[in-house]
Amino acid sequence: MAFPTERPRRLRDHPVLREMVAETRLSAMDLVMPLFVRDGVGPSRPIASMPGQCQQTLDTLIEAAAEVAEEGVPAVLLFGIPDAKDAVATSGTDPEGIIPRAVRALKESMPDLAVITDVCLCEYTDHGHCGVPVERGGRTVIDNDRTLDLLSRMAVAHVAAGADMVAPSDMMDGRVGAIRRALDGEAFQHVPIMSYAAKYASAFYGPFREAAESPPKFGDRRGYQMDVRNGDEALREVRLDLEEGADIVMVKPALPYLDIVRRVKSAFSVPVAAYQVSGEYAMIKLAAREGCIDEQAAIVESLTAIRRAGADLILTYYALEAARLVGR
Repeated sequence: MAFPTERPRRLRDHPVLREMVAETRLSAMDLVMPLFVRDGVGPSRPIASMPGQCQQTLDTLIEAAAEVAEEGVPAVLLFGIPDAKDAVATSGTDPEGIIPRAVRALKESMPDLAVITDVCLCEYTDHGHCGVPVERGGRTVIDNDRTLDLLSRMAVAHVAAGADMVAPSDMMDGRVGAIRRALDGEAFQHVPIMSYAAKYASAFYGPFREAAESPPKFGDRRGYQMDVRNGDEALREVRLDLEEGADIVMVKPALPYLDIVRRVKSAFSVPVAAYQVSGEYAMIKLAAREGCIDEQAAIVESLTAIRRAGADLILTYYALEAARLVGR
């Protein structure tokens, strides 16, 4: 029997040809670096569960962001850690809070760096939840509609300070529309919203909660974040956020939900973000430390897989290392 005339290996054997026909490209321009910034001055504080990552202060934030920008990463995502927390996230809506001050500092120092801000209450509440708690039927639950006003005020405070885009991550119903109306009402019609549209109640967020000092003090977040068993619901969530004015929709986490990334991209053909979350980062980092995997190869492979699934941009704590590996 004659050998098949089609030999896929022909285009794999030669390294130049292999590169020329590669279907998926990963570059620094695809990446966003999340940064944690806390109140106070002095040196950054290492995050034990996320080796290599730190809580920055206003003294160290500029240097950390500049290092990322110098490698070609075009944007950062800011998470705030305030000194004071209460039940209704007062410090989060303060125009002089940690994130507005951080945004002003970054835009003054690096005006070309795109600054995105996380809009959620969990970092600013003493109970660690993403909304306002109320008692209902003998249970403590998160009041969706009371939370919307606080999220809107937070978004306006961030944009007034100079944020280039806001990213609501709370998973309250209707929050994209509420934020859009609030921004438009302050003449910020030009500022886009990147919605955490399909954010799952995932086990992979553990290290983040240490980093952001935001573990829930009661219950969990399954009452508002998505059930890990559901896929069709993700498309409904994305559709609703787009109808309310979202400009980019996000799937979070990334690698365990590549099927959702692909379904969202195929269904809507809009810009899609995916978040390689703290647990994904920590697994690679710790496995590499134990000699189980090649860290650099795992970084590039995992991020390429996320791009291949359909993500247009990737939020990852590996942005700096990845940019050095793949270039601009």
